[in-house]
Amino acid sequence: MSAGQSILIVEDDAALLRGLVDNFCQRGYEVRTATDGKQGLAAALENSPDLLLLDIMLPGMNGYEVCRQLRRQALDLPIVMLTAKGQESEIVEGLELGADDYVSKPFSIHELAARVKAILRRTTPAEDDVYRFGDAELDVAGHRLTRDGVEVPLTTKEYRLLAYFLSRPNRALTRNEIMNHVWGRSIIVSGRSVDRCIATLRSKIEPDPQRPTFVHTIRDVGYRFTAEG
Repeated sequence: MSAGQSILIVEDDAALLRGLVDNFCQRGYEVRTATDGKQGLAAALENSPDLLLLDIMLPGMNGYEVCRQLRRQALDLPIVMLTAKGQESEIVEGLELGADDYVSKPFSIHELAARVKAILRRTTPAEDDVYRFGDAELDVAGHRLTRDGVEVPLTTKEYRLLAYFLSRPNRALTRNEIMNHVWGRSIIVSGRSVDRCIATLRSKIEPDPQRPTFVHTIRDVGYRFTAEG
């Protein structure tokens, strides 16, 4: 499950950071790092990792504020807080700000890796999933979309965009997130490319593309997919 999945680690303790990077790289993850809060926030917004390991006590901007800013911008990536004190008040504050889990230092790397794997398993679709919405069905393994049993041809980008939406229902997704996951981080595209792909996808899945029931525009943010219509 870890192959190709990306983790951003924001930690200012150099020795701990090296240990975390080594361990998660050995487990097959793509790992990025930052050593202060502002760098971490910028990296999360730019790279859209699959999961964020976030230290609470960071220079410049603490982990709470990083978490707050990410959730304020409607980014829903899983966040695991790393806390040195393990005090209940710290844990509660992090969870209330939108963190998904926490680990108190010193911690077992095996326990942390297990928690990360469990969270990513919950948030990552299996390759043999079949998604159903309205009168349509997307077979992930077969890369095949049908409506009322009739196959609907999709371009590669349209397929990846639809699969990405279906794996993250009811979540606000920014254009940057969509670009990174559909086009890839190494490809330079603009938000207008996303909008054009959305328009062509709507023409193939929406009962009325002018009044979409599945792919909703979120002003100044991006899009949200609602499978129920």
